[in-house]
Amino acid sequence: MSAARRAAPMIQPGRSNHAAFMYNNILYAWGGYKVVSGENESLPSDEIWLCNLDTMTWERREIFGEKLPDLSGFCGSHLSGSLYVFGGCDRFEYTNKMFSLDLGQERYVWKRVTGTRGAMPFPRIKHSCWVHRHRLIYFGGYGFKTMTQNTSLQSFIVEEMSWKSIGNSLFMCWGWNNETHVFDTGTATWSVPETRGSVPSPRACHGSAVLGNKGYISGGQKIAELDMFCLDFETWTWTRLGISETRAPPGCCMFTMTPISDHTLFIYGGLSIDGHTLNEALQFDTLKSKWTRMAHPHKDKPRACHTACMGSDSDVVVFGGSSNTLFVNSESALKSVPQHNYSDMFIFQTQPYSLFRLCEDFIRKNPALFEKQLNRMPSILCRKINGPFKNLQLRRDF
Repeated sequence: MSAARRAAPMIQPGRSNHAAFMYNNILYAWGGYKVVSGENESLPSDEIWLCNLDTMTWERREIFGEKLPDLSGFCGSHLSGSLYVFGGCDRFEYTNKMFSLDLGQERYVWKRVTGTRGAMPFPRIKHSCWVHRHRLIYFGGYGFKTMTQNTSLQSFIVEEMSWKSIGNSLFMCWGWNNETHVFDTGTATWSVPETRGSVPSPRACHGSAVLGNKGYISGGQKIAELDMFCLDFETWTWTRLGISETRAPPGCCMFTMTPISDHTLFIYGGLSIDGHTLNEALQFDTLKSKWTRMAHPHKDKPRACHTACMGSDSDVVVFGGSSNTLFVNSESALKSVPQHNYSDMFIFQTQPYSLFRLCEDFIRKNPALFEKQLNRMPSILCRKINGPFKNLQLRRDF
């Protein structure tokens, strides 16, 4: 094989409803699906893609161990160098299984999380996860319970009922929940904290983020407006924010919510209630309970089912997703099919850059002016300036 062929860049497939996170300035992307002939096709669970944001090059890594089913609607979370995948559904059933992947090992191996203590959550999809200290805190989602498990009409909204054979026939309830489940990774223990306050309504496909010791959620399927709720992880008290806000943005789902400061959340894209893919960028000030619409240069990139991660200098890195989503029926956004998946990446600048960053960007955009000096710079800086990174549309002010 020629050197040129060996050096050819790897191109990862476009994807939606995937998991993505930053770790040591590397963007990791796993799972999700692509569209083939108008149908969702799950991407392989035995591979993970890594993108070096200094050189903008992709690398595919194989994952060994117990193979996960090709899941959709799962929740993937990064904690202390490990990826945890919980819930979702395959072609046959919903699940409440959990798997972990240690990213610090040279050989990536899936491990089924077994031998846990406490009652596990019931199977679900389209839930969210807050990562706080050594805990994974799951909220909401869509799934099923048996009649005996469904003890509260306030925490579980039934959409439909069906018979399902598990030993003796059981009556199953399908619907949305607003339950909070905590998994302690140190003790491998599940627990359900006793929450109080203004509990949000049951929902799925919502946005979530952590600021300090508090978790925030907003929106979701069939939510009329972008409400905002906060859960204090010390007291387990819910608070609804922005009640006096008279012009809250219209409701949407499948958007991203990213913390960009100690009191500010950045929201991008999503699906509107009538099924349109959005390209709006919003900020929510948690101190003032105030929404602000932001001007930005990516109006040509409406997205839903994408991911957004915090990069360097408070940049928000948006990756993948879909647009022109088509509802296959009027029942719910949970059963929608995107018409196109993206593999591109674009970045929102949310804070002023340092002088060093501004100089670095100027050199990157004008390499011919510094042709002689570049050879004397540190190799890592040369790679950032001369690599594929310079060809990507990245930094743009609001």
